Amino acid sequence: MANRNRAEVRTAVHSRIRRKVRGTTARPRLAVYRSLNHIYAQLIDDEKAQTLASASTTEKTLGVKAGGNIEAAKKIGQTIAERALAVGIESVVFDRGGYLYHGRVKALTDAARAAGLNKNEVVEAEAAEAKEPEASEAEPAKPEGKQKSPKVKTKKEAAPKEADAGEASPEPKAKKEAAPKKVKPAKDAEASPAPEGAELKDAVDAGEQAAKAKEE
Repeated sequence: MANRNRAEVRTAVHSRIRRKVRGTTARPRLAVYRSLNHIYAQLIDDEKAQTLASASTTEKTLGVKAGGNIEAAKKIGQTIAERALAVGIESVVFDRGGYLYHGRVKALTDAARAAGLNKNEVVEAEAAEAKEPEASEAEPAKPEGKQKSPKVKTKKEAAPKEADAGEASPEPKAKKEAAPKKVKPAKDAEASPAPEGAELKDAVDAGEQAAKAKEE
């Protein structure tokens, strides 16, 4: 399980930072420590293990009434920068002490830069800020609403639609009408056998007459 103790986490982070950040005589380390009510800053030469200058909100001569706010942090940053310049130090390496670069810690560092420490960093920061507006002006203004560009129909997409249109409106084809079959009426159908019966009678009569003639 992750460690939730804030003091131990800060100490671990500070140890990791200290492996990379080291102060020298020419460029000492600006170490920051903050508590609930105060904030402290020191310029340390790690080669000689010596503190070159320091400032904190506990000093009564600074006239800081409350040390747990950003205004007090700015005052300490300005004071430590003035004392560093008085000793002949113009460049330092920043040690945030394991704290986030935010709030009072950031305010102290920015005030120290504004007072004259690390002028090169201030110049670079101003140049970067000047480039940002130029880049924003160079970017073309984007339209508020999204405009959909018309899609070009390919041959494959157009062919099915044309086929559907041809099926929807075909030319009327001439249909062959079947001739209606004539149905004979029932009376005619019943009367048709009559002539056949009459012919039989005639044949029978003719046969009887022939037989009589032979007998005579």
